[in-house]
Amino acid sequence: MNETGQKMVLTTFMLPAGYHKDSWRKQGSRVEELPGPDFVRDLTLKAEEAKLHAVFFGDMANANAVLEGDIKMNGFYEPVTTLSSLAAVTKDIGLIGTISTSFESPYTVARLIAGVDHMSKGRAGWNVVTSGSGFQNYGVETTPSPAERYARATEFVSVVQQLWDSWADDAVIVDRKNGAYTDNSRIRKINHRGEYFNIEGPMPGPRSPQGRPVIVQAGSSAQGVELGSSIADGIYTAQPRKEPSVEFYAKMKDLIRSKGRNPDHTKILPGIVPILGSTVKEAEELSEELKSYVHLEHGRAQLGRSVELDLTELDFDERIPSSMFVDKPHLGSRYLLYKYKAVDQGLTLREMIIDAARSTGHQSVVGTPEMVADVMIDWFEAGACDGFNLNAPYNPGGFDQMCTMLVPLLQERGYFRDKYEGTTLRENLGLPIPPA
Repeated sequence: MNETGQKMVLTTFMLPAGYHKDSWRKQGSRVEELPGPDFVRDLTLKAEEAKLHAVFFGDMANANAVLEGDIKMNGFYEPVTTLSSLAAVTKDIGLIGTISTSFESPYTVARLIAGVDHMSKGRAGWNVVTSGSGFQNYGVETTPSPAERYARATEFVSVVQQLWDSWADDAVIVDRKNGAYTDNSRIRKINHRGEYFNIEGPMPGPRSPQGRPVIVQAGSSAQGVELGSSIADGIYTAQPRKEPSVEFYAKMKDLIRSKGRNPDHTKILPGIVPILGSTVKEAEELSEELKSYVHLEHGRAQLGRSVELDLTELDFDERIPSSMFVDKPHLGSRYLLYKYKAVDQGLTLREMIIDAARSTGHQSVVGTPEMVADVMIDWFEAGACDGFNLNAPYNPGGFDQMCTMLVPLLQERGYFRDKYEGTTLRENLGLPIPPA
């Protein structure tokens, strides 16, 4: 049992087609319903019943993955419209959506996320990303460098936060007698003049229930770490091994502290893919079944693009020669993970494709709920994380297993709550409302 009383933060990456690549081929996947509302609503309600902190939606600004035969990561569910619809059918669970800083205006994004926060009564979150593709869909022919994208993102988030703070909490007075809805002295223009944006402000409406909606960020590159430590309430990270995760956790907390921020108010959440069975044999059989659905040629092409290597001449049972891996800082931390698996672990091309299909750089555990819970608790107690982002390997069955087999074990052992503590996402994460 948990003797410290500290509880995990648990969110889930909402990928209706399943986190394990090509798992939509499994019978009963409900893939025919994408991108309709019923399936994603049912999964979200299941997550809320399990008392998860939030559902998290990624996004894609192009159709490249689908055209390459992969519907795992896609833009089927535009986050803001999807979260708005889910706000109407849920009561407690947080609703986190991705919007890239590379394409939109900070004023638009500030309004959109604040709008979801109002519609959900304080349960909205924004996953801040920069984009490495999709620029041609926004009239930009050449993809900017990572340094430029992150410089824009840093200013972008600052402007959004200023806009969220442009109304004081007490700006709305509703003085019927004197005909004053607002105290205009409590509303201010931000008059931002920067390298990328010139924005007057203020927001067109009152501050949202959380003051500032929760901000999460994913990215373990040097630029990503710098941005996340500066602005994030939660950080998603790919950490397949415990010891490097402990090091990353300590590094991030120190960096957050060095910037005058409270490190306890930024939750570090590595991803985990639990492939569950009531017995080890059952879990292993499920793992083998999911592997059987992976399209190897699509996987070869996708892996080659991810690491910028020509793998067309390699046999599936050959290893990628270590000489092919050279320094490519622009590819970020996942490139180093792929290099580690190919060079240090000696995985064959086939094994690399299967590994990428199953976990995309995250930790994957095959076993009983008790075994997976043991791993999660071990990481949590070792200071490797504040919780996890749960990735269901397939849907709806794998999602149901996580919520009805794994989470209840964590609750029984005292590592996860059995009821929501508050009414907003900030309250449930134990985060204060930032003053305007």
